[in-house]
Amino acid sequence: MAEKPKSMVLGVVAAAVFAGLGRMVIQKILSDRAARERHLTAPLDQETRAKISEALRTPRK
Repeated sequence: MAEKPKSMVLGVVAAAVFAGLGRMVIQKILSDRAARERHLTAPLDQETRAKISEALRTPRK
């Protein structure tokens, strides 16, 4: 009697899930790094700087 061949479906599914999770982790790391690098926005004009500076110096009531 011949041996029954083992199914490879479980191994293939496990590899696909592992690869998908790894890809998601790598995308998250890359997007976090890109967000950190783009933290600075466009330079502020003089009027906006003055408003921010005044707001920081003025104590809240």
